[in-house]
Amino acid sequence: MSAADWYAHKSLGDGLFWIQERFYQSENRANIWLLRGSHQDVVIDTGLGLRSLPDYIDGKGLLGEDPQRKNPLLAIATHAHFDHSGGLHQFQQVGVHSAEVDALANGDNFETATWLSDREIAEAPSPGWRARHYRVKAVQPTHILQEGDVINLGNRQLTVLHMPGHSRGSICLHDRDNKLLFSGDVVYDGAMIDWLPYSRVSDYISSCERLVGLVDSEQVDQVLPGHYNTFGAKRLHRIASTYISRAGTCPAKFSTFAWGTLAGVALRAFNPRSACS
Repeated sequence: MSAADWYAHKSLGDGLFWIQERFYQSENRANIWLLRGSHQDVVIDTGLGLRSLPDYIDGKGLLGEDPQRKNPLLAIATHAHFDHSGGLHQFQQVGVHSAEVDALANGDNFETATWLSDREIAEAPSPGWRARHYRVKAVQPTHILQEGDVINLGNRQLTVLHMPGHSRGSICLHDRDNKLLFSGDVVYDGAMIDWLPYSRVSDYISSCERLVGLVDSEQVDQVLPGHYNTFGAKRLHRIASTYISRAGTCPAKFSTFAWGTLAGVALRAFNPRSACS
């Protein structure tokens, strides 16, 4: 299957594109965001990497008429989990938070929470392909990100917000001038996951408190999340506030412990080499 068949995209205007993997039909399917700038273009999250994302972007002309005048396309992972980082190895420039550099550089498929089944892939990307053979390929990040770093695209800037909880290196990218928040899996309009390896509920609560603060200070109008559809500031406030109020309750703590135990066992079984490294 070609990259042109595997991916599909929608233009949201102002140099922003929403890309998805058409045949990865799962709640784990991540949104891929392409944001064009006057001097630098950036891809935010890269999907599974089963087909060439750079080839798709080039083939569809999404970088404009003269992409050679800019710096090489920068791919940033909002965190290291497989559904977001699988395609990072296809890019010359790769950014991730410092807390998850080693996981990507070592190809640690336990920390990337790699878990893929054949039934999630509606059409195999190549003859004989099987999900059990899938792994996130090791990649050495060129841009090691920290809280407060600013990614300069020329006509717009993205500020790195370290928002751990879902994973230890989870980040949001905040376009302050346009009040856009690329949130990865820190927040999306669905059940928030705080029970994977390196998840931490106390960190997640603190991150959600920061999200509420962004809304209260009118710094966010629209959220472009790692999964599902975009949403506005009121919905962001409600999702974050609900998590804060429920996370510390006894049922929530038990559920997190139970799911975390099961997830750890399953991921170690699926990724035995990474788990023992």
